[in-house]
Amino acid sequence: MIKNQFSSLLLSVLLTICTTVYSQINPKEIDIIRDEYGVPHIFAKTDAEVAYGLAWAHAEDDFKTIQQSYLAGNNMLSAHIGKKGIPADFLAQFIRSEELVERDYETKTSPEYKKILEGYAAGMNQYAATYPEEVLSDELFPVTPKRMMRYAQLQLFISSKGDYWVSKIISNDLKYVPSKEETKGSNTFAFNSSKTTDGNTYLAINTHQPLDGPVSWYEAHLCSEEGTNIIGALFAGSPSVLIGANEYLGWAHTVNQPDKTDVFELEMHPSKKNVYLVDGKEHLLESFKAKLSMKILGIPFKVFKKYYRSIYGPTLKNKTGYFSVRTPALEEVRGLEQWWRMNKTKSFKEFYDVLKMEALPGYNIGYADKNDTIFYISNGLIPKRAPGYNWKEVVPGNTMKTLWTSTYSLEELPQVIQPKSGYFYNTNHSPFKSTDEANNPKGDDFSLDMGFERYDNNRSIRLKELIDAEDKVSYEDFKRIKYDRKYPEIMNFSWMNINALFDIKADQYPDIKSLIKKIQDWDRKTDASSEGAGVFAVLYYRLYKYYYKLPAPKIFPRTFLIQALRDSKNYMLKHFNTTDITLGDYQKLVRGDKEIPIFGLPDVLTSMNSVQHKDGKIKVESGESYIELVRFTPEGTQIESSISYGSSDHPDSPHYGDQMEMYSKFETKKMSLNKEDAYKNAKRIYNPK
Repeated sequence: MIKNQFSSLLLSVLLTICTTVYSQINPKEIDIIRDEYGVPHIFAKTDAEVAYGLAWAHAEDDFKTIQQSYLAGNNMLSAHIGKKGIPADFLAQFIRSEELVERDYETKTSPEYKKILEGYAAGMNQYAATYPEEVLSDELFPVTPKRMMRYAQLQLFISSKGDYWVSKIISNDLKYVPSKEETKGSNTFAFNSSKTTDGNTYLAINTHQPLDGPVSWYEAHLCSEEGTNIIGALFAGSPSVLIGANEYLGWAHTVNQPDKTDVFELEMHPSKKNVYLVDGKEHLLESFKAKLSMKILGIPFKVFKKYYRSIYGPTLKNKTGYFSVRTPALEEVRGLEQWWRMNKTKSFKEFYDVLKMEALPGYNIGYADKNDTIFYISNGLIPKRAPGYNWKEVVPGNTMKTLWTSTYSLEELPQVIQPKSGYFYNTNHSPFKSTDEANNPKGDDFSLDMGFERYDNNRSIRLKELIDAEDKVSYEDFKRIKYDRKYPEIMNFSWMNINALFDIKADQYPDIKSLIKKIQDWDRKTDASSEGAGVFAVLYYRLYKYYYKLPAPKIFPRTFLIQALRDSKNYMLKHFNTTDITLGDYQKLVRGDKEIPIFGLPDVLTSMNSVQHKDGKIKVESGESYIELVRFTPEGTQIESSISYGSSDHPDSPHYGDQMEMYSKFETKKMSLNKEDAYKNAKRIYNPK
């Protein structure tokens, strides 16, 4: 009874807020069109109205994840889910995002973009008011533009490896070690007319993200009379497309790993509490307490964790001292606005000028347009650091020499514009291997302190092989390359070296001879029907437990491989009663009650990363997620896409998993930027409330 009364009160308050503050938006002027796959196509006169419609449509499909995201960015997640929400809540307070947004929102956010944020917030609040039973936390509402920006700030800090270094400080382990998680990533590549048989320009947007959760993709078509018309994908709570294509151009992101974040060890005063020394001068640490929520035996209570701030940045104390974290992402609030402006660009010059905002702290960008321009840049806010220090590790926080205050400009970053080779490619590998050798950026032109990748991975090696094999590519070749599932002959995992596996003499190990032979005779293709891929997959996931026993570099000796092969045999016999299993027997694409065999393994072009499922099987957790294939032709922008599950997160929706079979068969759906096509093919047309 009390809950129902409170929900009615919440409904009344939110409706009042929406009507009073956002009266300029009339939901009846916004059309949401759902196509046969449930993808929303949103049409309105203004960008603010489109943002309102996007908020409403996305909330219909996954209101829960949007709320959880905003709760995480606004110190409210632990109060909702308990202990598991503490890390996010602590980080949000540690980086002082509320203070930063309060300081910079009015002065650094443009008036036109404020309207977008306000429109999206209005749509979100109206949905909450209309469906109060779906609200997870009353304290979150009304959502405001500042609350949206605080969540974005947290995500950009995490994408800059800020959370990685915070965890290292807390665990008293400040040695940088590349993680096996770095096998995850994305692909992008493009061909201009000098490389294509039909003279058109192709762009592959091929992301490898979690298939569920706050950083899984949501597909939408956004179209206004103010110059927006784009199809692409976004994360929960984003008011605009983050990757996609419009009538003029398109772009993709892949994760890059330049060194964007530094840790400084402070020199504390020998006798004065919370005083640190910089060049002999005394400075007082600012002290704060993060407020966190926990439940014990169902009883909620608050806990507090102390943190600090020095001139270097937010600071933590551990058993060995005080350490500050510094990254440019902590001083920039315009990331969302930059993405929105990228949506609206119509030429390479406009796009490049928007990149000069330098508000995105990272991400590779692969670009192509209807004027046959292709472009790649390893983008990032990278500090200009003093020479003479090991910036990969902890640096001294007792001298102004290490206190950097500026970043490299866009023009100073590795990039390739219209290479004569006719192509670029990136698979989270070195930006100095972006095209052919004659057109690559030169690694020697860039300081090692910038931390750019200098390595290949399996995907980059294989993709380059495929591109170089064709003098010119047809569109069918382009799709074949994108959907390639094969490892190179010599495997090149960034986190481990298992090449000794292929030199083992099978006859010397009769008990596992058949397994060794299956792997050594395997064609390296990770098809669901492949037995070689099935045995290799079981072995691959058994190797994880040996990883931490190996010193760097992680080169697996034959003894470990033999032991892991025997583990694999026992595992297969236990769970499958045979060692004759295919990859599809072992690895599944799972949503709800639907479970289908699926291709791919870590670090092939169609990459898949899996976790334990049931009955000895594994299920894909991340990898091939949103796929958008773009052709710029004289007839306009041609788009095909697919996503791993479907457009809705509701198990009772027909679009909960309706793209799974198509996705598993390397098929796509046609998408159109044409407004008439959207209305003609609509399965449902309606207005948000």
